[in-house]
Amino acid sequence: MQGKNAVVTGGARGIGEAIARVLARMGAAVIIWDVLDDQAGATARSIASDFGVKTAGMGVDVTNGESVEKATDRTVAEMGGIDILINNAGITRDGLLIRMKEDDWDKVLAINLKGVWQCTRAVGRVMLKARRGSIVNIASVVGVMGNAGQANYSASKAGVIGLTKTSAKEFASRGVRVNAVAPGYIRTAMTDKLTDEQRKRMQDLIPMGQLGTPGDVADSVAFLASDAARYITGQTINVCGGMVM
Repeated sequence: MQGKNAVVTGGARGIGEAIARVLARMGAAVIIWDVLDDQAGATARSIASDFGVKTAGMGVDVTNGESVEKATDRTVAEMGGIDILINNAGITRDGLLIRMKEDDWDKVLAINLKGVWQCTRAVGRVMLKARRGSIVNIASVVGVMGNAGQANYSASKAGVIGLTKTSAKEFASRGVRVNAVAPGYIRTAMTDKLTDEQRKRMQDLIPMGQLGTPGDVADSVAFLASDAARYITGQTINVCGGMVM
């Protein structure tokens, strides 16, 4: 990925940061877009120090078209272009469907789905003009199989998968690929707080018998973003230890 510029939304921490670090390790310049402006800058500086690549951190609200357009223009001006876009920004607001608050539904759909559309639309224009680029959207296995208590989240991620397929068909003739990665149960700060019993119930659903790591997701994203996947578009890879087959 030497000489390529990669934007990672929600890249200030968690899985997004893991993705940013893998791309940097492979030689890409990394631009982190995150609503956490200060954290985005701090993570960008840390990655630059660790891997010796050019980085930038920008405060971006992916639900706001003006914010995304400004970040796109600034990134192109400062970095010279955008070769890779990782749509990772997302949230959860879990609850049973009949008890779910309208605000919790709207917020999750706005960030998880509308945000992907906003960023794909803005960055897609840059890539289509350049006639090259790779977009990887972070979906979820619950967007494939559903999950009780996550009507908003599963709907948003199912939407991301559909958006991935449509944008892949629209962009393919101009040399731009669009794919998705759908993580299963991934070990994070949140899962580390679960009891042993809760963790065992999760692991029992996974044929491989263990939770994934942010690195497992990041490596799959990096493959799809790279030229090694040059003949792959419109696909969703389930990174879930066999939960979905």
